[in-house]
Amino acid sequence: MYYVGLDVSVKRIAVCVIDTVGKVIHEAAVNSTPEAVAAAIRATGVDVERIGLEAGVSSAWLARGLLAMGLPVIVIDATHAAAALRAGFRNKTDRNDARGIADLMRVNKFRPVWVKSTGAQRDRALLTVREQLRRQSLDARNTIWSILQGEGFQPPKLASLAFEVLLRQMLDDPNIGYLLWSLSIVATQIDQQVAELDGIIAALAKASDACRRLMTVPGVGPLVALTYVSAVDQPGRFRNARTVGAHFGLTPRRYQSGEMDWSGRISRAGDAAVRRALYQAANVLMHHSKRWCALKSWAVRLAKRRGLAKAKVALARKLAVVMHKMWTTGENYRLEAAA
Repeated sequence: MYYVGLDVSVKRIAVCVIDTVGKVIHEAAVNSTPEAVAAAIRATGVDVERIGLEAGVSSAWLARGLLAMGLPVIVIDATHAAAALRAGFRNKTDRNDARGIADLMRVNKFRPVWVKSTGAQRDRALLTVREQLRRQSLDARNTIWSILQGEGFQPPKLASLAFEVLLRQMLDDPNIGYLLWSLSIVATQIDQQVAELDGIIAALAKASDACRRLMTVPGVGPLVALTYVSAVDQPGRFRNARTVGAHFGLTPRRYQSGEMDWSGRISRAGDAAVRRALYQAANVLMHHSKRWCALKSWAVRLAKRRGLAKAKVALARKLAVVMHKMWTTGENYRLEAAA
């Protein structure tokens, strides 16, 4: 058997083929396309057992193209592979990285990364654009707030009606009105774009059976449901529902060495957007949901013992587990039975 390592860059990909004892059989640098990589591998005429490449921006697209051609491609965790590559070679080059990845494939010591489907990747791109626009609008309004504060005002909260009233009044100010006008126009236009994207997200969530099922959970709306579904993609890739919370970094980090053994804060591993969405759903469930259910009752009891902040994080982890179980079993959340 033979093993292949790929070091992917924007324009060129370093290809390295080794045998079962680690001897280099073939090395090449080809264009960054699935067709060029497949042609370079098949030109060697050997039977390839595994092809590895690190997770990156174009890794999913490249892996899907190679898989469609029948090649055994595995995307590996870049952080996990970096330690092995640093230990294996003194100099970091594309050629050495490809050789190191091929060796990881040979010894079967790597951490695979899930390659999302095209639909899930595009849904995630939509959510990323929406979040980026929301942050830009918030930055513009924070700048307005700081300008008003520098003029001696005590501006109210950004999301309040009083702030909008004060802003409209100050637009006519001859000293700073032209500055506030530019920022207010930008913020308003961005808010309109965010509202349009929210409509698209709601339509996609309504058209998805999984999203509609997850939205039966109190506190889970179209944004949270689509974020969760696009990140999980295939619920069967998890051994059980309990591992979903750890996958998204919502379980405590543990350190054990000799007599030392402690558990700290959550690991914050995995997708930060999913973690943020689940925390927002937990916050809505605890503070804004008027109907009681088993999840809310459990979180309120936990908040009395451990504090509100820890209870929200724990509820976010439990939401991840419950939503995965609902997705795999095909059941809606039974609010009446759980109340």
